[in-house]
Amino acid sequence: MSRVKGGTVTHRRHKKIIDQAKGYYGRRKSTFKVAAQAVDKANQYATRDRHNRKRNFRSLWIQRINAGVRAIDADLTYSRFINGLNKAGIEVDRKVLAELAVNEPAAFEAIVGQAKAALA
Repeated sequence: MSRVKGGTVTHRRHKKIIDQAKGYYGRRKSTFKVAAQAVDKANQYATRDRHNRKRNFRSLWIQRINAGVRAIDADLTYSRFINGLNKAGIEVDRKVLAELAVNEPAAFEAIVGQAKAALA
């Protein structure tokens, strides 16, 4: 039986990693061994930060809602506002509330009024 050389398969595997390392600095973009380590680490960061992005956006929405609520009523806090929404039976998520607080102040003020009435 004749010998089979694996050059094409290895070249394809190496090229895939080198292509993923495009834009890296120095040997990280040109040497397979170093590029493979760099790409693996980059993928670890990407996976971690996809989860962190959700956390960061939720935090941003909460800050925007809190600022919007305090602009309308200085005595009302974010936590009391959310409690009022729950008591009023209003089910709007924080992303939409933050959008309303920034772009539709009149609609947001109406929601704040309903939450405040439910607290009283």
